[in-house]
Amino acid sequence: MSAAITQPPRKRFTTSEVEQMLDGGLFAGQRFELIDGDLIDKMGQKPPHATAIGLCMAVISKIFGIELVRVQLPMEAGPADCERSVPEPDLAVLVVDKPDFRRRHPNGGELSLVIEVADTTFRSDSATKRDIYARAGVPEYWVLDLNNRRVLAHCQLDTQKAEYLSIQSYGENEVVSGIAVSSILP
Repeated sequence: MSAAITQPPRKRFTTSEVEQMLDGGLFAGQRFELIDGDLIDKMGQKPPHATAIGLCMAVISKIFGIELVRVQLPMEAGPADCERSVPEPDLAVLVVDKPDFRRRHPNGGELSLVIEVADTTFRSDSATKRDIYARAGVPEYWVLDLNNRRVLAHCQLDTQKAEYLSIQSYGENEVVSGIAVSSILP
């Protein structure tokens, strides 16, 4: 007879608890993001990941203007997630730069595009984060999948169901929304 294997209880954090810990200096010098109550370590980036962020920033900035591009900065999660998630997408494009973004983070409806660069995080980027971005109202979400050299583009957001109706894969020799996938791959 084997004993059932159970997981120990997990402490899931809220945004206010994390803010209190930050104010107390608990995480000084550390980078993480709060996703579904878990503190996710923003470990150092390998050169391909860092290069991809730079390439995306250069290409996206030429299209939208540098003032609308945010790199690894927080955004507000939607009402269903805001108590347990503060995502920090690798890149986000603002619809318009509002003066009050100096006092608050933009919400999903104030963004036109979010991009996550995935090497070791593809599974969570294409499921957990996808769902958080859909519930936040982000109209278009891309996962730049470095291992498979493609973009997984999530479009046609159904705001009632909070899900993307179209998920298309674009290989490195293809073009997504006027952008050559090869131009943003390292």
